[in-house]
Amino acid sequence: MSDVVVVDYGAGNTRSVQSALMLLGRDSVVSSASDDICDAEFVILPGVGSARSAMEHLTATGAAAALTARFRAGKSMLGICLGMQLAMHSSSEDGGVDTLGLLVGTVERLATLPVPRLGWARVTEWGESFYFAHSYVVNSPDQCATSDGVCAAVRRDGFLGVQFHPEKSGPAGLRFLEQCLSLA
Repeated sequence: MSDVVVVDYGAGNTRSVQSALMLLGRDSVVSSASDDICDAEFVILPGVGSARSAMEHLTATGAAAALTARFRAGKSMLGICLGMQLAMHSSSEDGGVDTLGLLVGTVERLATLPVPRLGWARVTEWGESFYFAHSYVVNSPDQCATSDGVCAAVRRDGFLGVQFHPEKSGPAGLRFLEQCLSLA
């Protein structure tokens, strides 16, 4: 069993996440198998794609139930971009989608910034710049960081979600991923 599982939901940036993990010397596997998700040292729910199709795949494979069980057990997970958004209760994307419901919150289309929001931006509370690529934003009481006035990160128990893409954020992103993995 790999120490890091990158959750497969039929799309997403699994290869770039695995490449970043390889640079950090971490073994990883892409999987939607419940046992892999429950037993891993660390789980990454990656970004990119559609909320509806991601939820359909996660539900059909049993990965949604495994992610919920993992969250309830307080085990370490990182949600990246869409992965963070999937942790909320619902998304307005695709006409409205019920998502995992791990954290209280909703996902709405960006209203205060150009859509899509593409490029580097500073995460205010962390003092570093990361690469963003998104059209939707999380609204949650679990927000712990912002960028350009919108939610950049949420945290509750063992779950940390980020709107940016650490795997595409060069040295700052690798430092961030290493910090996340060291806490697992």
